[in-house]
Amino acid sequence: MKESTLKKKQKRLIFRSAMLLVMAGLVVFAVVSSLGGEDAVIAKGEKAPNFQLKKFGTDETVDLRDLEGKGVMLNFWATYCEPCKDEMPYMEELYDKYENQGVEILAINLDSTDIVVERFLQEYGLTFPILRDESGQVMDLYQIGPIPTSIFINPEGEIVEQVRGALTLSKLDGYLQQITPE
Repeated sequence: MKESTLKKKQKRLIFRSAMLLVMAGLVVFAVVSSLGGEDAVIAKGEKAPNFQLKKFGTDETVDLRDLEGKGVMLNFWATYCEPCKDEMPYMEELYDKYENQGVEILAINLDSTDIVVERFLQEYGLTFPILRDESGQVMDLYQIGPIPTSIFINPEGEIVEQVRGALTLSKLDGYLQQITPE
């Protein structure tokens, strides 16, 4: 009787040890994966990953690759984001000036319903392109965390800067100057 109890305890110990090793391996894998991939996608100097998204309210698709030769600002936002609401008027104020200089402002909306976005656009009178990322594919591609987040891409298609949080008018103007084609 004692011998069979001892064997059961040994089997239990071996099983628990094996499970602990598997779990430790999974934790190490998760940590290494998250550290390795995060910086690679949105690092300064890296080529901006391409994407295609539809413009809000149209069937027109914007392909980032087609904008090479222009400076591009990607702004990830949602209607429920208070800091996003603060910076939208600044983007609208600078849009015409920089569009005429070869810079495109693309606001990538993360809301799930058209009605709230439509109301927002009417309330703020926005004229720059609003793209819909309903599934979050581009947000994931660029590994966007908190919103608003803006990514500035030079005419060669390289990421120049990533800014988390709302931009002031002067900071936005400065970043747009950095990506203006010469």
